[in-house]
Amino acid sequence: MTRHDGVVAGAVVTCTAVAAALLLSPSPSFGDHVKDPSARELSDRAQEALREAKSVRLEFIDESPGVDTSSTRPASMDLAFDQDGNCVGSMEMGSDGGSVEIVKQGDEVWMKPDADFWKAQIPGAEGEAAAELFKNRYIHGSTSDALLKGMADTCDLDAFQDEVTEDDSTGTESLKKGDETTVDGDKAIPVSSVKDGTTTTLYITTDSDHHLVKATEKGDDTDLTMTFTDYDEPVPSETPSAKESIDVSKLRSELEKV
Repeated sequence: MTRHDGVVAGAVVTCTAVAAALLLSPSPSFGDHVKDPSARELSDRAQEALREAKSVRLEFIDESPGVDTSSTRPASMDLAFDQDGNCVGSMEMGSDGGSVEIVKQGDEVWMKPDADFWKAQIPGAEGEAAAELFKNRYIHGSTSDALLKGMADTCDLDAFQDEVTEDDSTGTESLKKGDETTVDGDKAIPVSSVKDGTTTTLYITTDSDHHLVKATEKGDDTDLTMTFTDYDEPVPSETPSAKESIDVSKLRSELEKV
């Protein structure tokens, strides 16, 4: 069971870890609002807004070399989560690795992998059997279950905020302010930094709140894009029904057979 324990959780954690690494580190303090903020001031304010958000929707796409050939590497994720640890979203793996739907409310967690996911993670007849057994159903359990804990922890916006806005002395590269552009209808200013041949760009709204709406990382081996929307919007609270769910203990017993 160890080989498969927490597969979904680990994949989700990978997404948010990459997201955290993509963001530029803030300077030690945030300056007062000015009419024409510098690149550093824009970066600081955007991360302040992200740190103070009660909820946010994060969409993540990884088009880096190798993603399309790895069935265990997340290629995309769409996750709405809040500071209370609630979330709803989905994740898709590379190379026909399938997809997973995710729901968390309070201390309850649901995940619904599709057939391709089961077959990619559990080779052979066992994977086929798992895909049929759990077809169109959510695995349901609590946040204390080892199989679900990593995913549950990832649904905690508060922890994510601490990670992406942590002060770091490596974030001393010079920032460059670009020309105004539009991101999904919002006027935004790009703020970029280059390190070891890789360019990180934050797209920050021109309004007084200066929200981060998009972030990219581009390099020879890296092609990442994140978008941030629905700041402070409630996370959908609907949960899967009992008929749509199966207890995580059933999954555990099946994995023990592998």
